[in-house]
Formats: sequence, C-alpha cells, structure tokens
Amino acid sequence: MPGPRVAVLIPCFNESTTIADVVAAFRSALPQSSIHVYDNNSNDGTGAVARAAGATVRHHAQQGKGNVVRRMFADIDADIYVLVDGDATYDAPSARPMIAALLDDQLDMVVGARVHTDEAAYRLGHTAGNRLLTGFVAMVFGRTIVDMLSGYRILSRRFVKSFPSLSRGFEIETELTIHGIELGVQVREISTPYFARPEGSTSKLSTWSDGIRILRTIVRLYQSERPLAFFSGLGLILAVIAVALATPVVLTFLSEGRVPRLPTAVLATGMMLSAFLSFACGVILDTVTRARRELKVLAYLGYSAPDFDSTTFK
Repeated sequence: MPGPRVAVLIPCFNESTTIADVVAAFRSALPQSSIHVYDNNSNDGTGAVARAAGATVRHHAQQGKGNVVRRMFADIDADIYVLVDGDATYDAPSARPMIAALLDDQLDMVVGARVHTDEAAYRLGHTAGNRLLTGFVAMVFGRTIVDMLSGYRILSRRFVKSFPSLSRGFEIETELTIHGIELGVQVREISTPYFARPEGSTSKLSTWSDGIRILRTIVRLYQSERPLAFFSGLGLILAVIAVALATPVVLTFLSEGRVPRLPTAVLATGMMLSAFLSFACGVILDTVTRARRELKVLAYLGYSAPDFDSTTFK
C-alpha cells in the first residue's frame, strides 16, 4: 500500500531569520512530505529564503493567518496536513508520532500541546490568556482541551475539506478546535516541546488585541453553533430585569388601583416582549444550525478515513 501524501503547511509573515531552519527541520523529519510556505506580504525576503531552502512558495496578499490557512486548505491536496508556524518554536520530529497516532487510531486532528521549560518561550500573558480562553471554550462547548491555541496540528483530509473557515487572524486555531468539537470527530492532544524564538524573531501575536479577537470569535461561534442556549440565556436575563422593574408597578396597581410610573411599566413590557422574541429567535436559529451542521457532516463523510500504514512514521 502506498504511503499517505503528507503536506507541511507553513503560513509566514516576516520569518526570514527562521524559515530556512523550519523547512530544513521538517524536510529531515518528514522526507516524504511536500513543504508549502505561504508568504503573507513579508517585506524581509521570507519567500526567497524559503524557496532557496527547497520549499514550494506561494504569496497570499490578504493579510492575516486565518486568511492564509483558508487559502492553503483550498489549494493543497493531500491525505495528511501538518499545519505549523514558521517561527522555529515547534519541534519538527514530533510530527512523526503525531502522524502515527492519527493513522493508528483514525483520528482527524492531533494537536501539539506545548510543553516549555524556557520562560522566554511562553510569556506569562500568553499562558494566562490561553488558560482563560481554553477554560471558556470547555465551559461553553463542554469539552476540555489543554492547549486550544497551539499552532501545531496534524489534520486529516476529511477534516480540512469540511472546515468552513471564516476567521481572518490568529483566531483560526480556536475555529479549528470548535469545528472538531461540533463535528464530534476524534481529536487528541500530544505533548510536544515548545522553544523560545531565536534571536531576531519577534512574535506577531498581541496578548490583548488578539486575545479580545479570539474571545469575540468564541462568542460568535457560541451564538451560531448554540443559538438556543445563547438566545434563551439572553431572553432569561431580559425577563428577570423585566420582572424586577414590573414588580413595584404591579404591587402599586393592586394596592392603589393606579399606575404612577407609566414609563417603567412600558419599559418592563417591552423587555418582556424582547425576552419572548429572543427565545423564539433561538428556536428558529437552532433549526437552521442543525441543518448547517448536517451539511458539514455530509461534507466530512464525503471523504474516507485516513487508512494508511503508520510504520514509516514510528
């Protein structure tokens, strides 16, 4: 049986100091793979360095990691996809046991859960933000994930080709994670070393601005994937406020036969109507969401499971 076609996908922006080492490392770890570097408007010669290192280089003008990954998934045809950043912080040899795990157990996504010993590798703000966002996803979607924001992932063809990417930036990892949760596919995390950036390389991730964008993405996905829970919760909040506003008005009317605070009564009535409308919207959108989820599952089922011998990766 021929081995699987493995594609290493490396989205890059101004990584000229590290990209040659990354390409060489993955060429050594996965000699049977094709390595694709997508240069996202670099101005430091990243594309030329990657091409000289032996990678297939393409340019993508629409700025943002999410935009680049979406284009990669559309362009590249393979059986197994290795998605990794070009900053030399991820361990290339770990790709082999990760691929072996995906093939042995017919998984659809293997996430490299980052383990670091150098404090410079993982800033305190990034650690705290990752834990906060990961915990929020576990609470909202009901599934615990250790390192939701890892940029090192092994993906099956059917996962990639059924993934409706909408994100533009670093929230792409959150979207990949939630897509796996919503489809109910087999996902595993494997601990991998995480290194500090080499001298001259700087992180493109902003702890606060990108953290806020990731949080907005989680809320947006919760609204779109769990509309009944989202809008029912919103309706409950509106109903509680409406009851709190209406209680003194009703008590006054019952005891004195008059409504002295008409604006409050109107506001309470409006908020209660909004609560009912919010619940109705949740019911309607839940039906729409179920239909969308069925289409994604059908797209996923349109591709066969990764059925290859994993011996060469052990």
